[in-house]
Amino acid sequence: MTARIAAAVIALSVALLSVDYVVARVRTPRDDRLIQSLQQQVKSDAAIAARLDAEFKRITAYRHARKLRDRIAADLLIAAAGLFLLTVRRSARRIPLVAGAGAPAQARAKLRILSPRPAADPAIDLSFVEEAVARLGRTREAAIPLLQAIQNHYRYLPDEALRRICELTEVTPAQIAGTSSFYGQFRRSPAGKHIVKVCHGTACHVAGARQITEEVRRTLAIADGADTDPSRTFTIEEVACLGCCSLAPVLMVEGHTAGKLTPASACDALDEAEQRQPA
Repeated sequence: MTARIAAAVIALSVALLSVDYVVARVRTPRDDRLIQSLQQQVKSDAAIAARLDAEFKRITAYRHARKLRDRIAADLLIAAAGLFLLTVRRSARRIPLVAGAGAPAQARAKLRILSPRPAADPAIDLSFVEEAVARLGRTREAAIPLLQAIQNHYRYLPDEALRRICELTEVTPAQIAGTSSFYGQFRRSPAGKHIVKVCHGTACHVAGARQITEEVRRTLAIADGADTDPSRTFTIEEVACLGCCSLAPVLMVEGHTAGKLTPASACDALDEAEQRQPA
């Protein structure tokens, strides 16, 4: 209930500020032109002075009232937003980390925010998570460093590791879900043995980067919505630039760059990467 009231206040405050902004954009130039016109007229007709003074007072009073109204609306917006976030945070903390058969259906549904896909590896050594928590801290501020450490160690964010973080620290499932989905560096599924970075910068895009990517995905049988082939040998990433514009289109596999590609030669570059792998 509190969250709904706070959301309503936020909506009303935003609406008031938006309306005031639009009205001011229309009214301010018109009022300024009126004052300038009266100032020019008063030079030749002193009787205009009374009207100029009245208009000036009216405009000044309106602008002062608008500033006060906007300040109050902004304060309400900030307070309501803080109350809304606090209410949501408290609700998130009440979500059980393990929802068994006896847990309410609503709680089990909320738990899925932390595990949107089934775990790919049934057994994961969580000793690294405990070591990372001891080294990086247990406060909510340690969430990003902990996720980065887990990403570097496992090459993705295993659900078991994320649950263990919540058990050992003040970090909540909602915070982990929000952080891991917001930053592009985090993966929620296992990466392949080789990371293939296909450049989609301007030069590469014009030279056919999209065709390169589509052919590589087709050859590796990567499903729509996925980025890793079924054997987990290659993971395809589209990147903004690899700094090799003169070689466009370009891809990079494990630090090795291949340029002037065609769809066929791009697939050859993947074969070469697999051959370089030690037996």
